[in-house]
Amino acid sequence: MDIDLNSDLGEGFAFDAELMPLITSANVACGAHAGDPATAHATLALAARHGVQVGAHPGFPDREHFGRRELKRTEEQIFEYCVYQIGALSGLARAVGVPIRYVKPHGALYNMACRDEKTAHPVVAAAKLFGLPLMALPASRLEARSDGRFIAEGFADRRYQLDGSLVPRSRADAFVKDPVEAVKQVEWLLGERGVRTICVHGDNPQAVAFVRELRTALLSAGHRIVAFPT
Repeated sequence: MDIDLNSDLGEGFAFDAELMPLITSANVACGAHAGDPATAHATLALAARHGVQVGAHPGFPDREHFGRRELKRTEEQIFEYCVYQIGALSGLARAVGVPIRYVKPHGALYNMACRDEKTAHPVVAAAKLFGLPLMALPASRLEARSDGRFIAEGFADRRYQLDGSLVPRSRADAFVKDPVEAVKQVEWLLGERGVRTICVHGDNPQAVAFVRELRTALLSAGHRIVAFPT
C-alpha cells in the first residue's frame, strides 16, 4: 500500500535538513506559532530541492506556548489568522517555485477544529478561499465540512483515545516512541481509519532516528512511501 509521510517543519528546530529527505510532504509553519519569513523561505527551498510537496501549517499566534494552548477566538479572527498565514506562505512558495498543495492546521487550532463546528467553519473557509484541501483527523468536523476536499491523516508517534482523538500531550502515554509499535499503529490507521498520510513530528532530538527506522520498517512490510496525489 502507498503511504505518504508528512512532518511539521520550518518551526525553528535543527532537524529539518535531515528529515526532509525522509518524508514526502512538509507542513511548513507560517510564522504565527513558530518560524519566520526567512525560516519558511529556507524550508520551502529545501522541500523543492528534495521534491517534497508542501502544505501550509497555520496556527494560533501564541509563540510562548508553541500554538498548543487552546484560545477562545471568534470565527472571524480564526478566518483572518488562517488567510493571513496561508497567503504569506503562498507568496514565499511562489518565489521558490513550489505550489502549496494543502492546509494542515497546527496544534490547538487543529484539535479544536477537528471537534468544534465554530472553529472548523473558518478554517475550512480559509482553505476554500485558496482552493486547497484540508489535512486532519478522519471523521472530524473538518472532514464533515470539507465537501470532499480532504486528506485523512494519522499519527505514527501519538496515541489515540477511543473516540479517535489524540491522547493529550500532558499525559505520560501520549507518545509512541518504539518504531515497531508505530508500524502496528500505522497498519491500524490504514486499515481501520482510512488515512492517506502519516504524520511524524520533527520537534524532538529523536525524530530523525525514529523516522528512519519507521521508513525501513514500512518498506520491509511491503509499503511504498510516496506523496499522496492532490
